[in-house]
Amino acid sequence: MAHPAEAQVLVVGGGPVGMLVAAELAGLGTGVVLLEHRTTTSERPKATTLHARTVQCLARRGHLPGPVGHTGDDENAMPFHFAGIPGLTVSAPPTEPAPILKMPQADLERFFEARARAAGARILRGHEVVDLAQSPEGVRIEARGPQGTVVLHGRYAVGADGARSTVRRLAGFEADTWPATVTALMGQVRLREAHVLSPGWHRTPRGWLVVKGAPDGTTHLRTLNCSGPPAERGLPPTLEELSREASHIAGREIAMTDGRWLSTFSDFSRLARSYRSGSVFLAGDAAHVHFPVGGQGLSTGLLDAVTLGWKLALAAAGDAGDALLDTYDAERRPAARRVIDNTRAQVALMRPDPALDPVRDLVAGMFASGTGDDCFGLMISAQDTVLPARSASCWEGKFLGNTGLDTADGPTDVIRLLREGRPLLLLFGEDGAQHLDAARPWADRLRVVHCAPVPDLPCAALLVRPDGYIGWAPDGGGLGEVLDRYFGQGGGRRVPARAAAPGTGTRQPTG
Repeated sequence: MAHPAEAQVLVVGGGPVGMLVAAELAGLGTGVVLLEHRTTTSERPKATTLHARTVQCLARRGHLPGPVGHTGDDENAMPFHFAGIPGLTVSAPPTEPAPILKMPQADLERFFEARARAAGARILRGHEVVDLAQSPEGVRIEARGPQGTVVLHGRYAVGADGARSTVRRLAGFEADTWPATVTALMGQVRLREAHVLSPGWHRTPRGWLVVKGAPDGTTHLRTLNCSGPPAERGLPPTLEELSREASHIAGREIAMTDGRWLSTFSDFSRLARSYRSGSVFLAGDAAHVHFPVGGQGLSTGLLDAVTLGWKLALAAAGDAGDALLDTYDAERRPAARRVIDNTRAQVALMRPDPALDPVRDLVAGMFASGTGDDCFGLMISAQDTVLPARSASCWEGKFLGNTGLDTADGPTDVIRLLREGRPLLLLFGEDGAQHLDAARPWADRLRVVHCAPVPDLPCAALLVRPDGYIGWAPDGGGLGEVLDRYFGQGGGRRVPARAAAPGTGTRQPTG
């Protein structure tokens, strides 16, 4: 057995969610070790969609691949769908990035892994977790690796190891589940007749076919049969079975010559009853699983990572405690429940029952008129998320848009100011300056920025969390009480702030 190793946080699972947690923690000066059983990134086609609120949070944390900020498009809207019904428009304010980012999950995983490594995270591939135990000192994890068994100790651990999470099982997390009712098959295939299926979503009296062409001439094909759950859960279909199912749904022969990445899945859903058990946390598919419609799974998991990362970094440095860590479950679990509910609703609408046609027509009519965008578009993109507030403030829990700010160091905006990763205290004009004394005991944990009043923000001051949500405004009581609740008594140790990892393309401004 190899000698024990120590880190402040142990992350299990090297998909995009786990890699983002590691990148967040390492970028904020936290010692982190990530364990992943795969030796390389899987090229299996998975999620490709990141929705608006996820894109916006990643931009604020400096993790967004590509350009950030003003799009120059006053509309800043992109077409999408709900339950296969086209016409939905997902939009975002013109000062934000485009509301939908298309990027293969494998590319996103590599991007976050590079950032995690550059920030100092230790990534151990080829290591499978076999045991986990908690004690008053933290978490002990045992894993089998290429050189034998290793033992690691950490103050905290994060299970981001997918739907079959070993961490969830070993740590004893309980979960609520919803049984499977449909069968879906998926694969990348070569059609014998290239034009037998056109790209898009196709509903027939027997189910659905979702067709997307690939650059190499193959076709990414998904089928949905609503007659019942899979007969043998977990077993991939053969190419013949996929061809037979596609032919049945299409009502004509769909012949295939070869296929890759064949899999079977369903609408089975799971939601952990808590995202925290002592010093162990769950994120991504380890915490929540649902039918993959609407591109919400990866986005939801990455929002878990962004929310958890800065809180764990503060706690690991001794600058926050249980009160802040407990907010993770209170904020993220309801968000996942909403995603599970809306995906189950989408599956219900996708059932090929003629009795549902009036409902589908009603939804399509709402999209065509634009009246459905504020409801469905904001829900799918998570832009309607408001966090639980602990005061009567009309600001607390809302997301602060990318507002332009005039500071002593020149013009800047919210995205640029949050990239440092510390909570941001905005003081607007002379009225805002009066809150400076209350913030002094926590000055080592805050980024304080004095700026000119902003007409669109009629308040004297705002405390903005690293994920972009507002944590306090003057109508929510005393600032000192809120900071004490977030960080504990003032005057603690400082969380080291590291420069952004290579590739962000943005200079860090001063406040």
